[in-house]
Amino acid sequence: MARADACAVEGVVVKVLPKMLYRVELANGHRLLAYGAAKAGLAPLAVGDKVKLEMSLYDLSEGRIIGDTKNS
Repeated sequence: MARADACAVEGVVVKVLPKMLYRVELANGHRLLAYGAAKAGLAPLAVGDKVKLEMSLYDLSEGRIIGDTKNS
């Protein structure tokens, strides 16, 4: 994890939005807006893909996709 005030979680893409934005659902049912990290080198994701997210502890409404679980 890059930042001390961030937590890493896993989720599933439930909706693909324009401009490389994704709606992701976590295991507890919480949905958030996520964007792909530039350094992650992600291919375009599809609905149903499992991803790793980094979220701020202060704002749980959005996150950054740092990887997908199919390549790890």
